[in-house]
Amino acid sequence: MSTVSAVLITLTCILVPVSLITVWVHDIVLDNDRYVSTVAPLASDPAVEAAAVKRIAAAADARVDGAQVTSDIAAWLESQGLPPRVGNAIKSLGPQLDSAVDQAVTKVATRFVEGDRFEKVWTEANRVAHTAVVHALTGQGRGSVEVSGGTVTLDVGAAVEQVKKDLVDAGLSPAAKIPEVNKQMVLFQSDKLEKIRDLAHLLDVVGNWLPVLTVVLGAIGVLLARRRRRALVTTTLGAAAACLVLAIGLVIARRYYLDHLPEQVQSPDAAAAIFDTLVRFLRVSIRTALVLGVMVALGAYLSGTGRLPRAVRGTAERTADSAARWGGAHGVHTGKVGTWVDTYRRWLTIGVLLVLALIFAFWNHPTVLTVLLLVLILLAVLAVLALLAATGREGRDKVAPKG
Repeated sequence: MSTVSAVLITLTCILVPVSLITVWVHDIVLDNDRYVSTVAPLASDPAVEAAAVKRIAAAADARVDGAQVTSDIAAWLESQGLPPRVGNAIKSLGPQLDSAVDQAVTKVATRFVEGDRFEKVWTEANRVAHTAVVHALTGQGRGSVEVSGGTVTLDVGAAVEQVKKDLVDAGLSPAAKIPEVNKQMVLFQSDKLEKIRDLAHLLDVVGNWLPVLTVVLGAIGVLLARRRRRALVTTTLGAAAACLVLAIGLVIARRYYLDHLPEQVQSPDAAAAIFDTLVRFLRVSIRTALVLGVMVALGAYLSGTGRLPRAVRGTAERTADSAARWGGAHGVHTGKVGTWVDTYRRWLTIGVLLVLALIFAFWNHPTVLTVLLLVLILLAVLAVLALLAATGREGRDKVAPKG
């Protein structure tokens, strides 16, 4: 392997995980529609629902002064001639009155959050708020999400107002006097947020072009190598290993973030759910690239000249020949088609590989299942080509003149 080839292959292995991150930033983090569709299911996530109920109930605090109310009632009863012990008993009910009101607020907030209305509020708020998420990463745009000091918060004011209305409709008239209070729900907090704006802008600029550049560099590196098949195996396995390192790094980053949550984040479970949702596409991409790398490396290895690859291919050829002989004995013939396939089998195989590669390249967000499906299609087509080629050889041998 030449020095230039080694450098290009090494650079390719490094750029593969970087490319996955750029695609994630470009297609998910900074794309409004995909971002909204990604976070929309969070409205029905139990951890997020619990955090929303807690925050909305706190913002829509409709508590009455239980101690003052019971004290007034006790004073009035005593003025009517009842003994002081009755008044003292009434006064002791103040905490229970506060608790009952709190339970009513929480019940209404829970009913609202678990219903369809909260999902609509959540989705619309995030759609409008996405410009502020972009602001968090690029410094441009604002919305109902505020970004300050590395803290990303969602304005739940619409939800609070709806809960206030539901409380009044339920007969809790003091809710109508709920004052304007802080109605922000912390979604994310990191002291590194402002420091990555330049990097996010760079990733957005390179966007989907970096994966193309990575593939081109890898292809050049393989073509310049003295032993191209081995270079291809090395490149794909190296890229898969780099993806594995990125996956491990993502796990470590998640644990570090959850272990260092600031006080502003009201619910660790909700923070975990939001983190997992936002990086879900990145995780899928990592797994897909890892499996793809292993599959390509395995295919390149089995096409080689080693003892095991030759044994595998020999077994496949003998199986195809046996099937062709059995078919010929039962009147199954492919005629000129089989002969033509046998003659151009190598070029047909290369064509099938190129077509499947193009399908994968233009597939919208491929997954591991996509890779496995294409591999199964490839194996099926190769099996058909092998069988047709075997029948072609069988027919040619029968018509060949005997010396």
